Amino acid sequence: MRVALWLLALFGVAVAIALFAGNNQGTVTLFWPPYRVDLSLNLVLLLLFAAFAFLHAALGALAALFDMPRQALRWRSQQKERAMHGSLLDGLSHLLAGRFIRARKSAEMALGQERSLSNGGQRPANAAQVRTLAHLLAAESAQALQDKAAREEHLKQALEQTSSRDAQETHEGALMRAARWSLDDREPDAAMAWLKGLPQGAARRTLALRMKLKAARLTHQTAEALETARLLSKHRAFSSSAAESIVRGLAVDLLNGAHDVAQLQRAWDSLEPAERRMPELAIHAAQRLTTLGGDAHLARDWLLPVWEQQGELGDALKVKLVRALEAGLDSLDGAWLARIESAQKANPRDATLQYLAGMACMKRQLWGKAQQHMSQAAMGLRDVRLHRNAWRSLALLAEERGDHVTAAQAWKRAASD
Repeated sequence: MRVALWLLALFGVAVAIALFAGNNQGTVTLFWPPYRVDLSLNLVLLLLFAAFAFLHAALGALAALFDMPRQALRWRSQQKERAMHGSLLDGLSHLLAGRFIRARKSAEMALGQERSLSNGGQRPANAAQVRTLAHLLAAESAQALQDKAAREEHLKQALEQTSSRDAQETHEGALMRAARWSLDDREPDAAMAWLKGLPQGAARRTLALRMKLKAARLTHQTAEALETARLLSKHRAFSSSAAESIVRGLAVDLLNGAHDVAQLQRAWDSLEPAERRMPELAIHAAQRLTTLGGDAHLARDWLLPVWEQQGELGDALKVKLVRALEAGLDSLDGAWLARIESAQKANPRDATLQYLAGMACMKRQLWGKAQQHMSQAAMGLRDVRLHRNAWRSLALLAEERGDHVTAAQAWKRAASD
């Protein structure tokens, strides 16, 4: 459509010129005494147009001629700048290929070419970024070659080049690489110092949080490591199962770091509600509280959410739950006894619950119920420790009622486990 319109316009101009030139009877007379020259108006217009075109072409040629030195200088600058970027790319390629000596040489060559351009007054627009990346490339190569002095020197110069606001991203990258190198050298304190230099937004990036988590774990800062792991979990840096495992492990370390009941209470309160509902954590916290001589009622309060979902627990976790509850049966109240009996009646074939109900009845001196539950539990328990305890309890119950033969047989079964 556009071509058709141009053709129509061209034909229109041609027709207008033909009409004007064909019927134009005008003349132009030039007097140059004693001569007189008569020229057609069309010829005069044609000569004027030709003179304008010739003058324009001549001026363009002169401008191009006088601009040749500047063009040559610009061409040489472009060649040097291309060589500088080529050296930088070569250094990156060598680094990825594991040729660290060549990578450092290429980075240093790029630095030399950039310096030559700047000294010649032809500084590239991205000179600061090129210098920073070249220094980081050389520092990365020096790190791989275990040349710590060269690494620190290049890192220092890279950080000096990124002091301006427009190089903020490169500056953050340099700090992160410095933290990574410190972690590789097993210097977590230095890594934490580098990470603290990051702005708040950069410090919450996944890469920075991963390094912070590793540094915090190496320095045994469990609380900070746990908080970092939570952030990584929210950022979906790990799969759900991996994130839960990491958080659970750090929470266990936090609980293990408590050396008295008050510290354990603070550690427990610092956990998030979802973490307190984790069966492994709640059971471990209750066992830790019992070990430290804490209140058994508080331990059972911590275990209550786990008990409410005990039907969904695996055999191993259910055994741990029973052991944790067994440790505080001396102060068992009526509400918990009712819960245990209700759970046992709902699952009469569960030997673990039968064992717990039998132990609870023994503590409350309900010998008949204890005998009944323990006899059934002893036949079905798979856990060695609970199985041995069940036979030992049956032996004690037999001795309580004076049946020494049955007691001896029970003691023998307990000793054989």
